[in-house]
Amino acid sequence: MFSGSLVAVVTPMAADGSLDWPAWDRLLDFHLQQGSDGLVIAGTTGESPALSTAEIGELTRTAVARCHGRLRVVVGAGTNATAETVARTRELSRLGVDGVMLVTPYYNKPPQEGLYRHFCAAADASAAPVILYNVPGRTGVDLLPPTVARLAAHPRIVALKEATASLDRGRELLAACPPGFALLSGDDPTAIELIGIGARGVISVTGNVAPGRMSAACRAAAGGDLPGARAIDATLRALHRDLFVEPNPIPVKWALSRMGLIGPGIRLPLVELSAVHRESVERALHAAGVAFEEKAA
Repeated sequence: MFSGSLVAVVTPMAADGSLDWPAWDRLLDFHLQQGSDGLVIAGTTGESPALSTAEIGELTRTAVARCHGRLRVVVGAGTNATAETVARTRELSRLGVDGVMLVTPYYNKPPQEGLYRHFCAAADASAAPVILYNVPGRTGVDLLPPTVARLAAHPRIVALKEATASLDRGRELLAACPPGFALLSGDDPTAIELIGIGARGVISVTGNVAPGRMSAACRAAAGGDLPGARAIDATLRALHRDLFVEPNPIPVKWALSRMGLIGPGIRLPLVELSAVHRESVERALHAAGVAFEEKAA
């Protein structure tokens, strides 16, 4: 069900932080035209901590209406409180989405049994397939392979976004989980290699600005053409690196603004990309063949 390049899409905002609906329409059309396989709304890249449930719902309704049947639409519903996650999952999973993504509870550092019960409770409430999301570098908790294998037995838990950047972890997960369970990379620099050992795709930040190439690299890797996939990926290496010169999504939103797709708006506590990093992001865009405006915003 979930494969290829699913883009962890940004949330466009006006200078005052309000949602920019014309820019949202432009982004949706951009990914439809460029061949992304799916969009993940209200993930980390979408500034989920700064969005209300109502805003996430409206972003999702618009995306489903515009993209239904043409690319997968997944919505982030996870929080670090189980009751809130259950409520969000129940509401957002009924908006016509193809799936919901649930991040591991952050800051409160639950043990593995707590993670298991948390995700089961949310999956029980979901009307759509569930993608687990493990990103210990941000959350402070690691969803371990034996726990993932337990969760994969739940009928609505069908995939994992794994952002540890470890191929050894990927092999362990692939061995532990049933064949129908989809492993998705959450790390652009290692995504092609993970697909090469059996992952189904990536939930990508780079795909925001180079969706066609990211999708093509994933298709090549999934089809067994690793040399071809690596050749495409080589043109994206600078983006994989420099879209993280400051915390995500600061650099990628600035890059999309330079491309003329969105304005510079971002919500506090995040701020616009600092001037010292702008040249490196521009160079990365140029190396990937991405067109952008001549003068910095």
